[in-house]
Amino acid sequence: MNHPLHITNSLSRQKEQFIPLNSPFVGLYVCGPTVYGESHLGHARPYITFDVLTRYMQHLGYKVRYVRNITDVGHLENDADEGEDKIAKKARLEQLEPMEIVELYTNSFHDSMRALNNTPPGIEPRASGHIIEQIAMVKEIMANGYAYESNGSVYFDVINYSKSNDYGKLSGRIIEDLIAGAGSERRELEGQEEKRNPADFALWKKASPEHIMRWPSPWSDGFPGWHIECSAMSKKYLGETFDIHGGGMDLLFPHHESEIAQSKGSCGKAPVKYWMHNNMITINGQKMGKSLGNFITLRELFTGEHKLLTQSYSPMTIRFFIMQAHYRSTLDFSNEGLQAAEKGMNKLLAAATLTSKLKPSATSTSDVKAVRENAYAALNDDLNTAIAISHLFEGVRIINSVYAGTEQLTADDIAHLTETMNLFAYQLLGLKDEVVASGDELEGVMQLLLSLRADAKSKRFCYF
Repeated sequence: MNHPLHITNSLSRQKEQFIPLNSPFVGLYVCGPTVYGESHLGHARPYITFDVLTRYMQHLGYKVRYVRNITDVGHLENDADEGEDKIAKKARLEQLEPMEIVELYTNSFHDSMRALNNTPPGIEPRASGHIIEQIAMVKEIMANGYAYESNGSVYFDVINYSKSNDYGKLSGRIIEDLIAGAGSERRELEGQEEKRNPADFALWKKASPEHIMRWPSPWSDGFPGWHIECSAMSKKYLGETFDIHGGGMDLLFPHHESEIAQSKGSCGKAPVKYWMHNNMITINGQKMGKSLGNFITLRELFTGEHKLLTQSYSPMTIRFFIMQAHYRSTLDFSNEGLQAAEKGMNKLLAAATLTSKLKPSATSTSDVKAVRENAYAALNDDLNTAIAISHLFEGVRIINSVYAGTEQLTADDIAHLTETMNLFAYQLLGLKDEVVASGDELEGVMQLLLSLRADAKSKRFCYF
């Protein structure tokens, strides 16, 4: 393996050799879900992507601390710091306590991640469990002159920060355009008069009287802004500067841009060396998302219960479908694409199993070592799972040809190819053999979650 690992850094917009800050230790932070609904196909992509990255880095000998948060407070409907908290709104509609919603959909998320064979993160902090750290960080930003209080809320001062820092560098936004764009929104949104500038964003929001999720702070009883949560939690568990921050491309702005500003505003340091962003899964060319109402939940994919689905798809089919495209390219949903992924995955795993039945010969007619070398080169080239899989299918071709008697391999080459297929298919790409009953078992889990929700609703107290 002569190719060092390279990854695309969204900050520099270039492919860079990965060099850890403190080898062999690697700090990885990935933005987790806002738990107000069931996970959909678009959610699966970042967590599969960074699961493969974690698996591969560990294989290379790095000691990875993988932190993935749970957003259970503070994520408002509108990025301009207005609207209802997404979890509080769901709780009101379901007539449940907000933390009942959090537990319900966090458990559902974990079930889906296990089904997809994603390795759990080493640390999974919740925003509601780190209010103290967030308040402390807001105090630091205010002390450095980059934030101000207004009517019990605290806002980041983008204009003052931009005098000595480049706000917009990660996302490619121009500060003047941001101010002008935010100004047009200001006419439409209530409460924007609290801000000195419409481009400023909330670090702490004063809670309205009816707001249930609130905590005491030096400024008001309220709740943290969405962006400060990840800054505070990544700093607590990975330090002021760490190696890799990952997430979907839709988080570039304002979330990740604001994270950089908050970290620089509090301690004067850039928080991350490498920013990695996966692209979107689309339906008919449009981003899949809850806000657009065009999403398919993972439960629906596993059971086939959605009007756009012609059949059910196993978790490993979903995983393989996502890995067949490079993480930085868009991936358009289609039943044809999922069915092709299902056939391809079954062919790959069947060949991996078939190696035990191959009969060795005195000589080899194929170069099996090239399969492993090329697969390594693909993963080292910006985690290109699509190309790695294409090289594994060369291994599939060789296995099937040897089994059919049209090619030959020595015992050593059979052992080498067996090891290669098992290493990449199972250990690094995270595939696993599935049984027919797995779909029924998953459906049983989903039905249990639905019954728990119904039970919780029937026993609710008079909070609403």
